Amino acid sequence: MANCTVRFMLGNHAVAHAALEAGVAVAAGYPGTPSSEIIEYIFEHAGETGTYVEWSSNEKVAFEVAYGAALAGARALVSMKHVGLNVAMDPLMSSAYTGVRNSLLVITADDPGMWSSQNEQDNRWVGLHSHIPVFEPYNPQNAADLVKLSMDFSSRLNHPVIMRLVTRVSHVREPVKVCEFGKPIYASGYVKDPAHQALVPANARLLKGELVKRWEEVKALVEDLPHEYVDDGKVLIITSGVAYRYVKEALEDLEVKASTLNLAASVPVPRKLIANAASKADKVIVVEEGDPVVELQVKETLFDEGIRVPVYGKAEGLFTMVGELTLINVREGIAKALGVDIGRVVNHQYVANVPPRPPVFCPGCPHAASFYELKIAAARARVKPVFSGDIGCYSLGINPPFNEQDLLTNMGSSIGLGMGVLRGTGGRQFIVAVIGDSTFFHAGLPALVDAVYNKAPMLIVVLDNRYTAMTGGQPSPTQVIDIGAVARAIGVKHVYTVDPFNVKGAEETLRDAIEKVKGGELAVVVMRRACALEAVRGRGALVVKYTVDADACRACGICYNLLACPAISKLDNGKATIDQAACVGCSVCAQICPYGAIRPIGEPSGWLSKWGEL
Repeated sequence: MANCTVRFMLGNHAVAHAALEAGVAVAAGYPGTPSSEIIEYIFEHAGETGTYVEWSSNEKVAFEVAYGAALAGARALVSMKHVGLNVAMDPLMSSAYTGVRNSLLVITADDPGMWSSQNEQDNRWVGLHSHIPVFEPYNPQNAADLVKLSMDFSSRLNHPVIMRLVTRVSHVREPVKVCEFGKPIYASGYVKDPAHQALVPANARLLKGELVKRWEEVKALVEDLPHEYVDDGKVLIITSGVAYRYVKEALEDLEVKASTLNLAASVPVPRKLIANAASKADKVIVVEEGDPVVELQVKETLFDEGIRVPVYGKAEGLFTMVGELTLINVREGIAKALGVDIGRVVNHQYVANVPPRPPVFCPGCPHAASFYELKIAAARARVKPVFSGDIGCYSLGINPPFNEQDLLTNMGSSIGLGMGVLRGTGGRQFIVAVIGDSTFFHAGLPALVDAVYNKAPMLIVVLDNRYTAMTGGQPSPTQVIDIGAVARAIGVKHVYTVDPFNVKGAEETLRDAIEKVKGGELAVVVMRRACALEAVRGRGALVVKYTVDADACRACGICYNLLACPAISKLDNGKATIDQAACVGCSVCAQICPYGAIRPIGEPSGWLSKWGEL
């Protein structure tokens, strides 16, 4: 392709750029680390290409948007983090039955080590479960190459393809060859074919048979993918994804030779290629990130082919089943399998001796104010709630001094788990469900409907900071849809909207809502104030900061102990001080100071009003 150059790119940006080169017409996703930058990059360039791109309300909707486009005949992509694929599982399973009319690339960004997630599920299992092939790149350039290859593969078979990224591919930067964007491939129109696209049982039974036949085609075609095989000894090391890079470096460190076979597709594996390579080996080692998905397929292949060589991997305890692969643990596993003395290898791992720094709310975060007010209101109302939490920035409410996230398992779990605890304790427990605005629209709505329908006496607090802030400040539906109005429309009688930066008003509102719940009613309180990071972006000159009058301060500690704003710290004499570089002028500390010792440096109303407009 003409007009190509090399750029130093983030892995996710390389993926997105390659999709635009390949002519993606429709792209949809829901933000979630480590996947978010893919859709963001497409947004940045959609104006140049004419690609339709959207942030969807959840991953299921995102999948269906891309799926529908592909059923019409457009080239489509959907992107999400690994746990998001759980939300999209229903249409994903159906997409394998119906197939598509062009290309449907499903990108799942897995998170080994759980840097930003509640689990480290390996979505290659989904490929086996759904009969959808899984491509697995090992670096940004390889990811870009496999995006184009996988979209062509999908178009050739009219079948969806999954690409499994991991954090160490998505969030590394390396030189990548990029070329000019292709013209988006849209469908000229929709051709009706209910026999293949309407999954009533009579149709689905026939389509399952077609799927099984198509899967045999997939198995044959994966043999011809650009797998990387080097024949260099009687030991064969089979890898997929980022593990390939660790293995290459580990072999250099150990100064040993081994044949290597890196698989471009980890589901299904190329059985003929593996059997041929293994037939030359005395020992096979399988190294992969996550679960032993490739390892089990390799063992099955060799057993079926009658090739009796020992296979070593995660099942034998050579490589970790918990957390990420690293150069060190891969090197140790290979050395153990080969009986190599690792003592002579210099360990270049650097361990920094730094004090622990637990995650905290940003200075001026409205969630910190909301948690403070909720704790005070509950104490004054003499209730001891179970706080059923959710996924978002506000998950940090689990930490002291708030301690207001007793349950926290998955997107939208706050309301449903809260109802379960309520019913499981015979209604004896006072329940407060805490959910964010984006999560409310993502998965909270069905649970709220259930709470109304089944008359659950509980308090639902929606922390509405106007953005999907945890994943980088993507837009949230709350910017155009009022959460309070939605709750009323669903049938909630007691709905309140309050600004958490109005401390007294927020406490009183929460007290009133708590009394309604004590009386057997359902209440929803929307705590609405925009994310501090988004508020100050481009508006730094408007910020009116606060300072502490040392003479007025009585060292009571309320501001730094109960609010825990990172801009406020304790001096040796117990008095408070405010870091002017960090303060964003939220005013909450000034409102909770009983001695009036915290004061604005200027008139704050204009800044707070401007912030409130977001």
